[in-house]
Amino acid sequence: MTTVSSFAYDDLSIGQKAQQTKQVTEQDILLFAAVSGDCNPVHLDEQYAATTMFKERIAHGMFSGALISAAIACNLPGPGSIYLGQELTFTRPVKLGDSLTVELEVLEKLPKNRVRIATRVLNQNNEMVVDGVALVLAPKKSTEVNMPSAPQFIQK
Repeated sequence: MTTVSSFAYDDLSIGQKAQQTKQVTEQDILLFAAVSGDCNPVHLDEQYAATTMFKERIAHGMFSGALISAAIACNLPGPGSIYLGQELTFTRPVKLGDSLTVELEVLEKLPKNRVRIATRVLNQNNEMVVDGVALVLAPKKSTEVNMPSAPQFIQK
């Protein structure tokens, strides 16, 4: 287990940043389709995807949204934060094998422990694939939490 510290509202500062990186795998796409129920063939069917404007399979847009959620929950503000809202603009497709970096930046501290955070996702070419802003309820106190490892699933 890894120990992760959260940032209390009072400890956050405008311009504070964090990032988290994840490579998109075949298993990620299959599991996301299974969990979300989004079985659009552009995500799952190579032949169908070849006929689209993308010419190949792409990741679900909300897969990137889920990576943003994970970065907020695990990094900034971290454990104890509550995700209240999100504006997202999908600017380019995410392809299998892409390495995605979620960049977070505190934009504004609002009343009642609320924080506006810029949420950007960039691929391995430093091209923005998602741009947005999240509204997050930051914890009142900093805490240290033992984070469990993500479950591992074996593809059959």
